[in-house]
Amino acid sequence: MKFLKNTTLLTLLLILLGGFVVRLHGFDNPVGDWHSWRQSETASVSRNFAQDGFDLLHPKMDNISNVQSGMDNPEGYFFVEFPLYNALQAGLFTVFGIFTVEQWGRLVSIFSSVAAGLFLYLIVKKHSNIATGLFSVFFYMFIPFNIYYGRTILPDATMTMAFLGGIYFFDKFIDALKSTPKAVTKATKKKSSVSQTVQLDKKSHTVLYFFLSLFFTMSALLLKPHAIFFLLPIIYLAFKGFGWSTFKKWQLYLFALVSVAPLLAWRIWIMQYPEGIPASQWLFNGNGIRFRPSFFRWIFYERLTVLISGYIGVILLLVGLVNLRKVKEWLFFATFMVSTLLFVAIVATGNVQHDYYQIPAIPSIAILMAIGSYYLYIWKFRAYPIGRILLILIIFGSFYYSWNIVKDFFNINNRSMIAAGAAVQRLTPEDSLIVANYNGDSALLYQFNRKGWASLQNPVPELIKKGADYLVLINASDEEITMWKKDYKAVELTEQYSIFDLHKKP
Repeated sequence: MKFLKNTTLLTLLLILLGGFVVRLHGFDNPVGDWHSWRQSETASVSRNFAQDGFDLLHPKMDNISNVQSGMDNPEGYFFVEFPLYNALQAGLFTVFGIFTVEQWGRLVSIFSSVAAGLFLYLIVKKHSNIATGLFSVFFYMFIPFNIYYGRTILPDATMTMAFLGGIYFFDKFIDALKSTPKAVTKATKKKSSVSQTVQLDKKSHTVLYFFLSLFFTMSALLLKPHAIFFLLPIIYLAFKGFGWSTFKKWQLYLFALVSVAPLLAWRIWIMQYPEGIPASQWLFNGNGIRFRPSFFRWIFYERLTVLISGYIGVILLLVGLVNLRKVKEWLFFATFMVSTLLFVAIVATGNVQHDYYQIPAIPSIAILMAIGSYYLYIWKFRAYPIGRILLILIIFGSFYYSWNIVKDFFNINNRSMIAAGAAVQRLTPEDSLIVANYNGDSALLYQFNRKGWASLQNPVPELIKKGADYLVLINASDEEITMWKKDYKAVELTEQYSIFDLHKKP
């Protein structure tokens, strides 16, 4: 028995360590890979914290254009999720300083992914078995899609870790609450000191699990509000523990109230700064795609089947779905699936347009794949381990096809903006305001480490009146360069970039 425990622990540690190592791929990449727009906005808030101070109530990015909200945003406010992720990223950079701000952002995401894998294992192991738990953390750590997004400068991986932590400790809290005496009464005091100590110890564990679950749940909601979709397992655990008596438990009312209070306070606070709140209503069904044929094609074929499952991995999902009812607590795992389906259906346009919206769905996918893998693993045909052979072939094929797509996510497809960034930092004062016409994408502006406009939202003379100092173009045609040279002095012209001083004539 001890040998089995040691083997399980060693296997778990090897999976987590392997997951950590593979996420170091592209660790020193500039912020120019897939979804660099959103990554650069997140990283710019963190960098500004490190440079200008930690004003968590007024997070600012480098892009001061009106692209996000449709309103002029001269301060560069960026009011989306509460900047917990940014504070952690910038704080670690400030304290240690041995890596860049960008690399600390990657490390926060990587360690969050490892912690999420551990929580997932503990959750699945308890409600199923050790083998399924190990399979679930294996898929969570090595699905190529999750390898890439488990090291990007985005708060989503940390949010996923937080809601899994909230579920895990809430489960522990419910178990402790069911076995804890209501109080240490006079009758209890007459008992032995050993008995009193045990009872007090149980109460202390109940309180500890309550606050740990509360901390992780609050953090998840602050990191990304749509974490609320993935807390359905918590509701299930409460009803599983107490049935309809759940509504009589004051602790659960307190938990629900305190969990959402910081998020509500944050949403009320940011309403004072509408210029810094990106438009978000379109995420729900802005293009009317919900439940149309293209919706199902994008979500269930392009994303789930091709990108995440690598075609062949769908077999594990189907086997897992068929065998879900055989799992010890299948209703608990079903709540993960329902949470994911609700999120995808309600935030329909966001999920279709941005593949990173599927990051919090990976635990549900990993659980289904784990259940499917377990039942394939134990399947034999005339004493031959056919299931194990099929399982190995499916996992290999799934990861192979998925990786062939995901590997391109790591590429820096526009090296010109990296070269332009180095030139701008070399040739312009630090307080310069730059016009970086990149169709509203903040990625180019981020390379400059300067504030400015990511688009030509106004004619250049108007932007000059607003404080613009330089215009930077990348990969511009000869006609474009000739046009700008007529009115403004060229500071440096190369095949990759063009820099113009807006306060000097040619």
